[in-house]
Amino acid sequence: MSILVLHGPNLNLLGQREPGIYGSLTLDAINNLLAATAETLKVKIIPLQSNHEGVLVDAIHQALGEHHGILINAGAYTHTSVAIRDAIAAVNLPTVEVHLSNIYRREEFRHHSYLAPIVVGQISGFGAQSYLLGLQALVNHLQVTSSQK
Repeated sequence: MSILVLHGPNLNLLGQREPGIYGSLTLDAINNLLAATAETLKVKIIPLQSNHEGVLVDAIHQALGEHHGILINAGAYTHTSVAIRDAIAAVNLPTVEVHLSNIYRREEFRHHSYLAPIVVGQISGFGAQSYLLGLQALVNHLQVTSSQK
C-alpha cells in the first residue's frame, strides 16, 4: 500500500517558523517519524513539499494509479485553494487532512477548509502527532474499505 504525503506552503520552514504555533520539529523530522510509522503499518509513503499550488495539484493528479490514498497538510491552501479541493475530488482517492495547529482556535479566516467536505477526515491541533494519527487513520480506512469489497 502506498500513501502520498503532501506538505503545502511554508512547511519547509518548520523548526524555525513560529515554533510556538507549529512546534520545533523540522519537516525532515516529521517525515522521519512518518516513515517509521509507515514501516510499522507496513505501508510505503512518498512525501512531497511544495510552496506552489500547481505542483501540489499535479502531484494529486499523478497519485491516481500510483497511490492508494493521500495524507495532506495543505497549509494556507486549505483556506484558499479550490484547485487543490477539485484535484482531490477528481482523483477520488481517500484523503486525510492534517494540521499541526488547531485551525479552529486561530484566526477566523483559518476556520474554513475547502478540503474538509471531500476528505475522509481531518486531524488538527496535535503538532507532529497530527500527521501520525492521520496516517494511522488513513491506513485503517483503506484496510476496512478494501475488506468490505
